[in-house]
Amino acid sequence: MQLFPQGHSSLVFNRRMSVMFLLAFSSGLPLSLSTSTLQAWMASIDIDIKTIGLFTLVQIPYVLKFLWAPLMDRYSLPGFDRRRGWIFFSQCLLITVIILMAFSDPRESIHIMGILALVIAFLSASQDVAFDAYRADMLTEKERGMGAGISVTAYRIALIVSGAGVLIMADHIGWQAAFLIISLLFVFGMIGVYLGPDIGKEVKPPATLDEAVIQPFMEFLRRDSAWLFLLLIVLYKLGDAFAGTLTTVFLISGMDFSVSDVAVINKFIGLVMTIMGALLGGVLMFRIGLFYALLWFGLLQALTNLGFMVLAWYGKSYSGAVMIIGMENFAGGMGTAAFVALLMALCNHRYTATQFALLSALAAIGRVFVGPPAGHLIAWVGWTQFYFITFLVALPGLVLLLKLKPEFMQLDHALKR
Repeated sequence: MQLFPQGHSSLVFNRRMSVMFLLAFSSGLPLSLSTSTLQAWMASIDIDIKTIGLFTLVQIPYVLKFLWAPLMDRYSLPGFDRRRGWIFFSQCLLITVIILMAFSDPRESIHIMGILALVIAFLSASQDVAFDAYRADMLTEKERGMGAGISVTAYRIALIVSGAGVLIMADHIGWQAAFLIISLLFVFGMIGVYLGPDIGKEVKPPATLDEAVIQPFMEFLRRDSAWLFLLLIVLYKLGDAFAGTLTTVFLISGMDFSVSDVAVINKFIGLVMTIMGALLGGVLMFRIGLFYALLWFGLLQALTNLGFMVLAWYGKSYSGAVMIIGMENFAGGMGTAAFVALLMALCNHRYTATQFALLSALAAIGRVFVGPPAGHLIAWVGWTQFYFITFLVALPGLVLLLKLKPEFMQLDHALKR
């Protein structure tokens, strides 16, 4: 069976998809540099744990990026269109700051290192805003599924390179050289900017900064069922986030796996299966459409939570853990591809940067805040009952999705006109 109807493969295998891969790779590179990789660097030279803990606060720009997104909707930079100009500008500054970090020593200048990490997070979040907007503006309705899958894949590969890749390089050539090599990899993103098609002339940007700040909210809220769509964005991945927030703890403390086992099962196998799921999800979305992709992928996400329940009930099993972690990440990758396509579909091209930043921040609510209640719930009912509850938590989003089916049909119709 052909994955794509005859004559439609060009919608998937084209220059825009190559550009998506290069830009998503660039988007994923900075994240680990100000989080896990930087923490590993500081831990390796015996920086105290309290100081390392404080460095987690440098991630605040990722939550607040919607505050400056209107500026990126309103203004353009010279050289490229409205979206690519901001991407290129962010990449240039990221290269500069990462080089400065490479020549810094946390033992001698911990405050400077903190400022540099915060600046990297700010520039990375800014690059994400511009890239998300460019992706939503550039891809056609039929390309969004595969575009989302390719973006997730490239982003995850970048996380491996700037995470595990830097740690391996640091062991052999030192932290400075490792960070300098990562700064050079942004050249791939710059190539993506250069190759990307110009999409700035078809859509008129906001005429004033006031319009760029106020109208993205007002335009969205004036739509039919706007509040229900906002609630769907919060609920759709909530069960998946609830189950996944303490997976590492479950494998180590609950199942008594070693740290090395967890590295192989949860990190390596999980990452590979997420990439495979995202790519297959993009392909299937092309064939079955956005609504049914969200429905079936979301149901699969919920059912894989029951796999953890069975594992918790059965007890330690390496093969069982591999199978269940693989299935969970595979389903999560499919669901993420569909969910990113949904966010793209909901954005008005005049305000894509602001609206996508707001919607993605709303989607992060569950991921950010489920950790504390999950810990208390596990202490109260145990792992087996906890994972059954995560399955139940996933169901309201699917019920709401079914309720919104007529709106999804109208959305598809509007997108195809």
